[in-house]
Amino acid sequence: MSHDHGGGGCTATPTVQVDDERVRITRWDFRPGEATGWHRHGMPYVVVPLVDGVLKIVDATGEKMVPLTAGASYARPEGVEHDVINGGAGPMSFVEIELKQG
Repeated sequence: MSHDHGGGGCTATPTVQVDDERVRITRWDFRPGEATGWHRHGMPYVVVPLVDGVLKIVDATGEKMVPLTAGASYARPEGVEHDVINGGAGPMSFVEIELKQG
């Protein structure tokens, strides 16, 4: 599994929608303040926000607030390590598409 989640705090809800030889597609649902937990991505991935919102990203360089717009996708490489927290006042949801190698 590409997410190695740490413990503690309120955890966002992951729902795996597809997991086959090519991709793993997971919907993440966060209430305000909920987090994925610290993890490292073992595959390149794409995120598709389902609602407008703000994510607080915590990584080795510190913390930053990242505004998201529903439908405005972005991609990241394998190896990203971070914790992702709903930094907004309302619910946040996105779909993460992990691209399996080979």
